[in-house]
This record gives sequence, C-alpha cells and structure tokens, in this order.
Amino acid sequence: MAVWQTKDQLTELLCSLVEYPSITNSDEEIAIIEYLYYILEDRDYYKKRPEHLNLHPLDDGRQLLTALVKKGEAKETLVLISHVDVVGIEDYGSYQNLAFYPRELTQELHKNTDDLPKEAVRDLESGSWLFGRGTMDMKAGLTVQLSLLEKAMAGEFEGNLLLVAVPDEEVNSEGMLAALPALAEIRDKENLTYKGALNGEPMFSKYPGDPAYYLYTGSIGKALPGFLCYGKETHAGEPFGGLNANLMVSYLAQEMELNEAFIEKVGGERTPPPLSLMQRDLKFEYSVQTPQAAVAMYNVLYMKQTIKELNDKLLQAAQRAKAKIINHYHHQASFYLEGSQTSAFNPDITILTYDQLYKEAVDRYGKMEVDRRQNRLVKLRDQGDRDFSTTLVQSLASLCKDISPMIVLFYSPPFYPAVSSHDDPFIQQGAKVAMDYAKETFDEDIEVVEYFTGLSDLSFIGPTSATSSLSDLTKQMPIHGNGFEWPTEVMESITMPIINIGPLGRDPHQWTERLELSYSFEKLPKILTKVIHEMFK
Repeated sequence: MAVWQTKDQLTELLCSLVEYPSITNSDEEIAIIEYLYYILEDRDYYKKRPEHLNLHPLDDGRQLLTALVKKGEAKETLVLISHVDVVGIEDYGSYQNLAFYPRELTQELHKNTDDLPKEAVRDLESGSWLFGRGTMDMKAGLTVQLSLLEKAMAGEFEGNLLLVAVPDEEVNSEGMLAALPALAEIRDKENLTYKGALNGEPMFSKYPGDPAYYLYTGSIGKALPGFLCYGKETHAGEPFGGLNANLMVSYLAQEMELNEAFIEKVGGERTPPPLSLMQRDLKFEYSVQTPQAAVAMYNVLYMKQTIKELNDKLLQAAQRAKAKIINHYHHQASFYLEGSQTSAFNPDITILTYDQLYKEAVDRYGKMEVDRRQNRLVKLRDQGDRDFSTTLVQSLASLCKDISPMIVLFYSPPFYPAVSSHDDPFIQQGAKVAMDYAKETFDEDIEVVEYFTGLSDLSFIGPTSATSSLSDLTKQMPIHGNGFEWPTEVMESITMPIINIGPLGRDPHQWTERLELSYSFEKLPKILTKVIHEMFK
C-alpha cells in the first residue's frame, strides 16, 4: 500500500523527519538514520530482501543508510543522495522550542507576524508554506526520494534505485566520504552499473525575492584557505618593539573580505566573493604581551579555477596586506618616536605556503624530528579539523620563528571539488525532460543552472570541472596525512553524471527557513518520476 505519495502523506512524513533535531554531531543525527531504517525495514520489499537495506558505520560512531530497490536482474542504477543533518537553532530566539515542530511553529508565527520579514509574512499568509529547521534543507528532498523509492518497490521503474542518506553534510561531509566505499562495495556485490546520481537539495534564490525555479547540473566548489599570522611579541609598554599578530590579520581581512578578484564567472553564473568564517588570535590567557599568532579562514567558492590559480590570488592578497602592515607600522611609529629615536625592530614579513614552511623546518631540524613533533600532536589531538590544522601550522612556525614575522597560507577541511555534468548528453536529456514536463503539465518554467551554489555532497561523486590535481591542495593541507585522508582512489572509481532537482523553499540556514508544499509535494514527485523513466530508457 502506498503511504508516501500524496501531498498530505508527504507532509506527514516530512514532519516526522523534522521532529528529529538532527543537528550535525548530535545524538539525534544517529537517531534519524535509525528511524529511516525502521520505517523502511517494515516495507514488504525489505522484509523479503533485508540484505538490500543496510546501516554503515562511520569511524566516529555515526552511521549512514543505503536502501537498494532492484528491478529483477537489471544492472542500471540511479543513486539518490540526501543528507539528514541540519544546522543549529540558536537563531530562532524565543521560537527555539518550536524549531523542529513545523506545524506548531507555522501556527505560532500566524499569531506573531510582526516578528517576520515582509516576504516571509506573504508566504505564511498564503497557506502553502511550512516553517521549521530542516523543512527546506534538506528533509523535503529526502521525503520526495522516499516516495520515489516506494514507487520503485511497486515496480514503477525499469531499473534500480539506490537511496544513500548520510550525516554530516553541513560540516565536513564525512558521511558522504564514508559512503564512497559503501557505494563501491554495493556496486560490486550486486553487479550494478551506476548511470547517474540525483540529489534533492532545494533551489537557491539568486537574489532576494527571486521568483525563478531552478535545477542544477553541477555543484560549486569550496576551499577553506587559512592564513596564520606569526608576529613578533612585545610588551604593551614597548609597542614598537614587535609586530602584533592581530594587526597583521586585520589587514588580511581587508584584502580578503568580499574581494572581487575571487569572483569567478562561467557563462551567466558567478561565484560569491570570499567571506571570513573565523578570525582570532591564538593567545588564550591574558597578559600585557601582544599576541604572537593569529589565524583567519575564508570561504572561497570556485567553479573552473585551478587550485594554483586560487593560490596565486591568495598569495597576492597576502603581499598587499604585507605592504600595508609595514606602512602602518612605520607611519604610526613616526608619531611616537621623537628626534633621533629609532626602533631596534624593523619589520619585514615572510610570506610562505604551508609546504614551504614544512620544507624550511625539515631543512633546519631534519624530517625525522619534524615528523616526530607532528606525530606527537596527532596523538594528543583534542581539536576539530580547523583548530588542529592551525595547531600544526603554528607548531612549524614556532620552529622557524627567526624568520618571523610571517604569513603562512594553508588549507583546512572541508574541501568541495567543483563538479559538473552540464555538457553530458545523458544529463542534458534528463534536464530537458524535467523542463518540458513541468511546462506542459504544470505551466512551470524551470531554468537550468550549471552550479548549485549551496554546496552539496555531489562534489564527491560527480565529474570535476577544474583541471588541477588534488595534490595541489593536499600538500598545503597540514591535516592531510595527520589523521585525515582524502579517499582519492574511491572517488575516481565511482564518478558518475549528476543532477540536482529539488524542492522549493526559502531562507536556508535562517530562522525563517520554510518549504513551499504545493510544488514540492505535488509537482516535484511527478517531475522526478518522469525524469527517472527517461533515464532508464
């Protein structure tokens, strides 16, 4: 019996998923995967074929789910990709207790429309929108994929569907990285051929109030470059006896934040400029000594640029910051030092990549000693990937402090390769079918966009659109080989064409996150059904 097909049924299923507060790294992130297993194992298909429904553990105790529906002896398989985690709810303020109860939250907002932006009020009063954390990003997409899986169980399609539901998409994508070997194992065990992957991430507006509908044939790339500023400490009573790392990092912020040089244009698409995601000094106790080191990390998005091109832009920004830092120091010193007074400290700044700093340390102390120090840090590690990356760089900088002040460029996880199937005839045909069917059946215009700008797990399964080698990145990534490894071989072995056709929503990662129900649960399932039929022809 079909239980996930009508708008009301899908709304009920969505609410049951949203009620799991599956914030990344929480226990509920584990619980929702178990809930998915529970509701699927009760279906007749999996009662007869329990081997097709599996939980796969991650190294940290979390787990992902795979659910295969086979059509007889068919080999051709489409992979459906969803993530179950959501971001936190601190932004909900007084509505936090209702953030994971969509119906109740939506009802409460009707009583408090003055709290909402005007556009959100219009949506609320239309009666077609459901508010709540995860309604849009991306439990609605998972809900629709479960409805497609149900159709496959009933024999709807002439091929196989494989649902992959993963944790951790919102932080490090460890769920998708762990899914890669699982996908390879299932492919080999079941003798499958992966024709393509369909993701269900929601549409992202190109600008506030954007009325257009989109599907995506690729996913934007993201790097997280960091700069360690290693200054020269001094007493606050002798301000020109050193160089404050906080001053250094502030000038880097001016050179990086919203810098137009990083906006990449491909066709009619553009990447947003960089934003700082973290900036702080590394002095954790109070004293009148200036901070010796500070760090900043930036969200840098790209489409077809190479890592080398990104590195060049980042190092150019560091060079501009260097000139301004030195000029600032001398300009301010001119007001303080009088007559023949001079400072014994004359700042210069060395700019290095992490790889260059590592080689500098090895030249001084030998590879065995440098690796011994890093291995010790790995053994004692109690930090997340970004903080631990910073610790590894700072440790090397302290070994080479005689060349300070210095600015060191490095990268930290997460990294999302830019991927695209925009020119793939198979995906082009699927996109055309979606557009034609939506127009003919629902009078809805859907526009094809090459890159999904919200970041997605498709980055680890689709064809890369940049030509650079991953080693260009990993050699500048301190954590690579120190407790973190990219599954490069597995990624290459299961690359497949990709497309993202998802629900309609607004305000992802905001407290006004909401889902439009009529398109998402009445039209989208039919559009996707049509596309899947076409892909199995």
